[in-house]
Amino acid sequence: MQFKNPELLYALFLLVVPILIHLFQLRRFQKVEFTNVKFLKSVKLQTRKSSQLKKWITLLTRMLLLACVIIAFAQPFIPNTEDFNDTQETVIYLDNSFSMQANGRNGTLLNETIQDIINTLPEDESISLFTNDATYRNTTVKALKNDLIQLSHSPTQLNYDAIYLKGKQLLSNQSAATRNLVLVSDFQQTETPLNFENDSTIQLKLVQPKSTLATNISIDSIYVSNSTAETLDLNVKLSSATAAIENVSVSLFNDDVLLTKSAVDIENDAETTFTIANNKLINGKLVIDDAGLQYDNSFYFNINSKPKIKVLTINENADDSFLNRIYTDDEFDYKSFKINTLNFNLIPEQNLIVLNELNAISNALKTALIAFKNDGGKLVIIPSNNIDLETYNQIFSDLNINAFGNQNPNKKQITSINYDHPLLANAFYSKVTNFQYPKVEKSYGFSSNSNAVLSYEDGSPFLVGNTNAYAFSSALNSENSNFKNSQLIIPVLYNMGLQSLKLSKLYYTIGQPNTIAIQTAIGQDDILTLDLDETSVIPLQKTYSKSVVLETEDFPNIAGILNVKNKETILQNLSFNYNRVESNLSYYDLSTLNNATVDHSLETTINTIKSSTNVNALWKWFVIFALAFLIVEMLLLKYLK
Repeated sequence: MQFKNPELLYALFLLVVPILIHLFQLRRFQKVEFTNVKFLKSVKLQTRKSSQLKKWITLLTRMLLLACVIIAFAQPFIPNTEDFNDTQETVIYLDNSFSMQANGRNGTLLNETIQDIINTLPEDESISLFTNDATYRNTTVKALKNDLIQLSHSPTQLNYDAIYLKGKQLLSNQSAATRNLVLVSDFQQTETPLNFENDSTIQLKLVQPKSTLATNISIDSIYVSNSTAETLDLNVKLSSATAAIENVSVSLFNDDVLLTKSAVDIENDAETTFTIANNKLINGKLVIDDAGLQYDNSFYFNINSKPKIKVLTINENADDSFLNRIYTDDEFDYKSFKINTLNFNLIPEQNLIVLNELNAISNALKTALIAFKNDGGKLVIIPSNNIDLETYNQIFSDLNINAFGNQNPNKKQITSINYDHPLLANAFYSKVTNFQYPKVEKSYGFSSNSNAVLSYEDGSPFLVGNTNAYAFSSALNSENSNFKNSQLIIPVLYNMGLQSLKLSKLYYTIGQPNTIAIQTAIGQDDILTLDLDETSVIPLQKTYSKSVVLETEDFPNIAGILNVKNKETILQNLSFNYNRVESNLSYYDLSTLNNATVDHSLETTINTIKSSTNVNALWKWFVIFALAFLIVEMLLLKYLK
């Protein structure tokens, strides 16, 4: 037994006072004379014996009464655990990702957890709390209450290793404290196994609230499957996280106007097609009726007017008809000139310039091309069989392309494709390992194999490229190579054209890196903003003479159709959607973890932490004992003669 106010026990010395009073009681007796003295002596002897017994019992009850009162004020207790005296430090991670929209016993999983924090933790208790997008260090529930009530779902989800490390960083280094790290999440299953490193200085507690959600339907993506002069076919991909579902309604809106509806049966996944008018601006929104997670029931997309990509080919004596067949009029504004008839004033207006088998690159042309590159333009260089190495290597140096070496007269085959190069991202449905290898008769060697897109059988590059320019190692005329007849030429050169001007896509995904070219000329001090209702975001941007390139990833972080604005002028619209990874309803089995305690309710976990500091208070019992002894004393004085 221990005492909260042990200094009050010194008052027990006061117990000597009633003893002294009883031992040195100076009471005078009045003498009364009676006739029968012998009888009176007998009565006097009996009275003194009973009075003496009564005094000692009364003394004992009074001492016990006083002792109980003193001990009650000292507040005795018995601790529940051995570490009840340790300082408790608690850090809570609260998962506010979209998967926590799933319903639990009392509302969504996120709201359930917030209520547990507000109702269970003392208002003045110091804690640290962090979510996927906010951190609150050394605060109290009272200070956090409004923030917790207004907490919204985050489009980003920290990985569990990062959560564990961040939680440890928020804990102090006090060795005397019991450090509790509480992770509250539905622990949605990913491809990476769930594992937390063992740390004996931390009490790791995992809270996995249980969802009552059985099914969830998601709109995953949309793409154009067919295009004619009059119509566009839009394919919508949907998925179901669990059981097959019949007759799911899918609605297509343009702004707030309902265009059409469709019904589809889903078993794991499904597709439905909408046909709309071509060459019409669409601010599209797809909506499904689903009682599961709400964030993935809407999908936004845009069909904007697309400017043609300007491509200029500069020839000497080579045939450029293969380029004309790739850069067609529906998407490209293609021009071709001989070097001796070229108007240099056309160069700054282009998006892509192809040097098609020039023997040499003059200083004037080099200067114009470098200025074009610095203004955001892209270059493709195809050498001839008889080049001036010095002039080529001079421009390669300015373009950060590896220099040419001597020409190799040996025949080579192009056998290797670098699928990880940005030029070929999403260009192939699968990796091609066996195709008809193109060949070249003569080629130049690069000084390094870095940035290779296509390579020969000996590992040397056939095509290299970076963000500014691409260079082939050989001429592409029919006498030197059959690459023009290969299936590789279309995805390679077509992507070079498309990537020279990153036109806006149907939609973009929040949390992924996006590069968007806006065709506009703005002032030196002007900036473009992305606006949605009352929200405005200034993305990273690079300004060129004829375009502005926007770069987005985590911001904007709200799904919807955003206006691209220069001051008050709307230039075009862009659509952003949340990543659909949170639509998965598969969760980790936490029972397999050995270095953590697992609960399904944060309230239970908080009470467990509090119980380590709780004690069995005994002061009430001593108050009861004091009252009992007081009653005993009163009965003794009244009835004991």
